[in-house]
Amino acid sequence: MALSGLQIQKLLPGTNCKECGSSTCMAFAMKLAAKKAMLDDCPYASDEAKKILGAASEPPVKAVVIGKEISSRLGEETVMYRHEKTFVNKTVIAVSLDEGSDLALADRIKNYRPVRVGEELFIGAIAITQKSGLFADYCAKVYGKTKLPLILRADDIAGLNKASQAVAGSRSILCGITLQTADEAVEIAKRDNQVLAVTAPDADGIFELTSKIKEKGFNDLIIEFQTGGISESFQTNSIARKAALKKNIKALGYAYLRFIDTGNEMDDFIYAVTEISKFGGIIALPSFCPAQLITLFALRQNIYTDPQKPIQVEPKLYAIGEPNRKSPVFVTTNFSLTYFLVSGEIENCGISAWLIIPECEGFSVLTAWAAGKFSGTSIAKFIREIDLESQVDTREIVIPGYVAQISGELEENLPGFKVIVGPAEAADLESFIKSVLAKK
Repeated sequence: MALSGLQIQKLLPGTNCKECGSSTCMAFAMKLAAKKAMLDDCPYASDEAKKILGAASEPPVKAVVIGKEISSRLGEETVMYRHEKTFVNKTVIAVSLDEGSDLALADRIKNYRPVRVGEELFIGAIAITQKSGLFADYCAKVYGKTKLPLILRADDIAGLNKASQAVAGSRSILCGITLQTADEAVEIAKRDNQVLAVTAPDADGIFELTSKIKEKGFNDLIIEFQTGGISESFQTNSIARKAALKKNIKALGYAYLRFIDTGNEMDDFIYAVTEISKFGGIIALPSFCPAQLITLFALRQNIYTDPQKPIQVEPKLYAIGEPNRKSPVFVTTNFSLTYFLVSGEIENCGISAWLIIPECEGFSVLTAWAAGKFSGTSIAKFIREIDLESQVDTREIVIPGYVAQISGELEENLPGFKVIVGPAEAADLESFIKSVLAKK
């Protein structure tokens, strides 16, 4: 039976230290009761509290880690919609690899690591389906080459057993576990420290299967629903997530695995977008397609960014290229996307420059200006703090065109400096630099 906030509060230290992020222990207890916080957030929780509150504070969607050297965390979600709090662990994007494929492709999959707004993105797993008696040997070679966790699909439990043993300790996923193979699969997973993906024709079957495995003392599980298409997957994911979060049905409180292969590239893409948007834990794409992957990575990054904490870079003076004391000086906010767009456009122009990034709490230019975080006074104050005058000889500063109205205020607060109003959009920086700055 779930504990109330008052019952939980009696088990907490009562220090009101605020280190958990809540103003009081009572407020933290209420969050625990609502499954919107974890007991680990309290640094002073006693062993007795951990023992009693362990199950009560456990996230409604079970956390599980796949991979050893290159790992990803799944589950642990507490909300239906990201604006309620945030989504915690990103959907893992995996790629399917045909058994017997050249290992050079496995190497490309491992080394595909694009960087977007300062975050290195990567493929989280490789899915391999058994085609021959050499399945286990091939799996061992792929894992040795990539160190990525594998998603293993075999013809039978014997094939799965051999493949699991070949990559023992890799925290890979053993797929297709049914009520009939559950007992043997649990022993294999325990022996090799793997994760099980269980499957059944319907939710009742999943409920029975996960409950049975959990009773055997094993709980590193993922659910593989048997659905017929995008619409059914959307509905199934939503119903299961709601059952776990709102009804506290633990037997459905696990991350979901979905193999995507409709035979049509566009349908595959739409399927993947739906899974990332609606609670997918792992999606296995049918092939390695960088153009498709970077789009899905960008979508996932946007969805799994905390809406209350914009991605931001450190406020400071940045050197773009190899600027000297006479190089031009630009200023913009510390919203990551803004920073990388502006710095990228400056680099594309083939010049070196200084880029001033004041503290704006991660807001974009217009939002920061509207909130009073990007004004002539605040920018001038930051420029004095970093002692810009001692680092550059130039006395001109380029500001974004969207906030042209702050130019006078900035000049008033920075005697000796001239403010130049740049373009509103970062994409127009190249033409601005060539037509305006190059003539100076």
